[in-house]
Amino acid sequence: MKKNVIVSLADSNYFELLDELIDSIKSFEESKNTAICILDAGLNEEQVTKLKEKVDEVKKAEWDIEVSSFRIKGREWLKSQVSRAFLPKYFPNYEKYLWIDCDAWVHDWQSVELYFKACVNGKLGITQTFTPGYRIMTRVKWIFGKLAIIKSQNFKHGIAFKIGLDKARKLAFAPHINIGVFSLEKESKIWNLWQSNLETTLKHGQIFGSEQLAINMCVYIDDVETEFLPHNCNWIASNLLPKYDTDKGIYVEPYLPNQKIGIMHLAGDIKVDNKKMRTDKSVKIKLSTLNGDKINKSLRFISN
Repeated sequence: MKKNVIVSLADSNYFELLDELIDSIKSFEESKNTAICILDAGLNEEQVTKLKEKVDEVKKAEWDIEVSSFRIKGREWLKSQVSRAFLPKYFPNYEKYLWIDCDAWVHDWQSVELYFKACVNGKLGITQTFTPGYRIMTRVKWIFGKLAIIKSQNFKHGIAFKIGLDKARKLAFAPHINIGVFSLEKESKIWNLWQSNLETTLKHGQIFGSEQLAINMCVYIDDVETEFLPHNCNWIASNLLPKYDTDKGIYVEPYLPNQKIGIMHLAGDIKVDNKKMRTDKSVKIKLSTLNGDKINKSLRFISN
């Protein structure tokens, strides 16, 4: 019986990315001891059939917290903003859960191992969205000299979702946490706290981003025990492009010691000539190499 599971979700539009994520996981010999489970948020019958041949379980995602149809507007993929906080309900036969967004893929199995190790004893394993090379962490609008209006993502969302000014202030300058990759044990108390915060954030504002704000609240307001992993464990390429090691054929962090990217995440998307890399695999972007050259590469997973 497999004890650890990697879970993701997609609709029919993101099936190709989901399929690449699965292939990237299965490209490692170590993955044979890890289950792969998928939440269906609008896949077609053919796609589900194909998935069932490659993964351990496929289940329909639900609205685990009630949201009005007026707010959903047919966007069933938004279930991802809710269902990821209820993974033990969908797949109860596992001890540790690693969620990876379908627009990410595994480049180094060590990151997978780190996430499963990070969540022991009920902790949250997750990555903060900053690393050497980030030029701006918080945006502000300067008015009247020294006065400024805070525009950090956490503060902006805190105000928009009406969590209260005191709580929004606590989040204002905290390093943003991306929920696209995280790990939790089945018995962790953090699930219930996250779900409670999610009920709060879903009452106001848009559905998208509600679960991310809720987990930031867990970490920075409720002070849950958290294991912060290196940024290469959830490398958001749209924020900072990696470099490419042509000798080893791998993507690496752009600054010394040029650690190998563990999980490449295409959140925020990358555009070239108005074409999006997430939806067009032919799109390539110019990257620097460790040899000082330039090379055009796609950041999508390409199987050998």
